[in-house]
Amino acid sequence: MNIRFPILALALALLQSGCATATPTLTAAAGPGHPELACPLPGNCVSSQGSGGLAPLAFSGTPAQAMVLLQATLKTFPEASIVRTEPLAMEVIFTTLVGFRDQIDFIIDPQALRIDFRSRSLFGLYDFGKNRSRMQEFRTRFEQQTRQ
Repeated sequence: MNIRFPILALALALLQSGCATATPTLTAAAGPGHPELACPLPGNCVSSQGSGGLAPLAFSGTPAQAMVLLQATLKTFPEASIVRTEPLAMEVIFTTLVGFRDQIDFIIDPQALRIDFRSRSLFGLYDFGKNRSRMQEFRTRFEQQTRQ
């Protein structure tokens, strides 16, 4: 009897449960920085907060206009689904072709005219640079939206 398959299935189930994390509460508190956007595992996450991250997105106008720009940019990504929207924050899930899910949290800072973000894999310890490359592409498309 071959017991490899049940053992592999059990190992995969344990790995998935160990890597699952709760969705943090997004807050758009005034003041510099958003510690809730820090990357707990830098191998599967990129953030506009802290060292090694990407710069926040810049906008002009009101927070409502920034939210419209974020939503317009997200419409250019068919794999994106907006999960939650607040006046100064948004949570988005990107689902890859093979079913991996990545979470992006955006927080609008109206005083600094910037949008901070964190993009992280919801599975595994390493994302092979996918979150970084996605957010670099997101920045390019966001900046195109601001020029329209």
